[in-house]
Amino acid sequence: MKRLLAICVAGVAVAPPALAHHSVAMFDMAHTVTLNGTIKAFEWTNPHVVIWFVTTDDKGQQQLWPVESTSPGNLTRSGWTKHSLNPGDKVAVELHPLRDGRNGGALQRVTLTETGKILDFSLQNNKAGD
Repeated sequence: MKRLLAICVAGVAVAPPALAHHSVAMFDMAHTVTLNGTIKAFEWTNPHVVIWFVTTDDKGQQQLWPVESTSPGNLTRSGWTKHSLNPGDKVAVELHPLRDGRNGGALQRVTLTETGKILDFSLQNNKAGD
């Protein structure tokens, strides 16, 4: 009985930090934006893969956007590899933007514009699996 109690206490103590790590509160999950651009970098790292791409705004100014995804392990199970995106690739990136208006967001999907290949994975659809 004492062992079961210790396991339950440990589980409750660990749960809040784990849930906080997986929060998507900084992203506006009710809105989706699609931006066309060019891959600058593809960071295949834990705990979250980050895609950096350059797009051009309405005034012709280039803007750098970071887009957060899930872990390399989860992306691998969805068919991605560390070579799925390369600097210079032309892409359309569908994302949930940051709530504060800065450049950045949570990945929905990437379409390679030259081939039409779609790379899909969503933090919203896989919050518990990350």
